Amino acid sequence: MLAFQDTTSAVNEPKSARLESRTQPSVKADILRAATLNGVDISAFVVSAAYSAARSTIEAHAITVVESEADRNAFFDALENPPKPTKRLANAFALRKKLIANAD
Repeated sequence: MLAFQDTTSAVNEPKSARLESRTQPSVKADILRAATLNGVDISAFVVSAAYSAARSTIEAHAITVVESEADRNAFFDALENPPKPTKRLANAFALRKKLIANAD
């Protein structure tokens, strides 16, 4: 049996936010069974699993790994000497500016 680790236990805040979701009955049954096998309630099991996945996703998107010397050189060269924007990129920025300005 795998030991359950509550990944949210280190978060020192009151539990005031609410999460709700709809799912298929068989999915809920499997989640409930897994929570029961781990000796925790379904809410703790779901929130801990979702939080763990969220932290992993955030971390994966926050890190850029450039492994080869050639790739590192190309990456830093592009940062130091960026190419001129293409017409498509300029149009995309103009559209973004227009949409953001009209968002209010």
